[in-house]
Amino acid sequence: MEILKVEHIIKTYANGDKLLYALNDVSFSVNQGEFIAIVGPSGSGKSTLLHIIGGIDKPTDGKAFINGTDISKLKTDKMTIFRRRNIGLVYQFYNLLPTLNVEDNIVLPLLLDGKKVDKDKLEELIKLLGLEERRKAMPSELSGGEQQRVSIARALINNPSIILADEPTGNLDSKASKEIVDLFKYYNKTYKQTLLIVTHDEKTALQADRILRLEDGKLV
Repeated sequence: MEILKVEHIIKTYANGDKLLYALNDVSFSVNQGEFIAIVGPSGSGKSTLLHIIGGIDKPTDGKAFINGTDISKLKTDKMTIFRRRNIGLVYQFYNLLPTLNVEDNIVLPLLLDGKKVDKDKLEELIKLLGLEERRKAMPSELSGGEQQRVSIARALINNPSIILADEPTGNLDSKASKEIVDLFKYYNKTYKQTLLIVTHDEKTALQADRILRLEDGKLV
């Protein structure tokens, strides 16, 4: 079952009287349960593509569909709600709220959406991610690997259609990086969670079912 479809995405920026192409006619599709790695040199358009798929940025032209919804046409308020309910975002810099403890950071998307917290789901994620002893800790008390695990739990708590991760191991040492990739793989294989990961790390990319390579804004 197709969960993501990207059709002829173009993203340009004005540079004086010239147009710079961040993305140039990018098309591909992803089926439910696939683990996709997006690779390429710096400036190739990887993060721009992820931001468009996540509804954080708009394409200059082209369309992106998630579960049949053309997200490129959604207004900002509707996109925010759609993203919260359908897309899990994991960033290189964690983006945890410093005033909330681990548990409260994880359930924040549910509270913002006015949903009741599924205690069983929360306990499952906390146990899976090895955060049992850290649930009341503040972000400042966590290691980088622990903070990234919290951000992954937050992305998964809403049972999203797709997880988008932008350099999720970029700030971690090799041991923590392996742990994070292993967690992604486990959730992908066990729960058929669809994953798109932007990465510079070849070892991470080789764990994926399929690798998409971008160069100068084009799929090659």
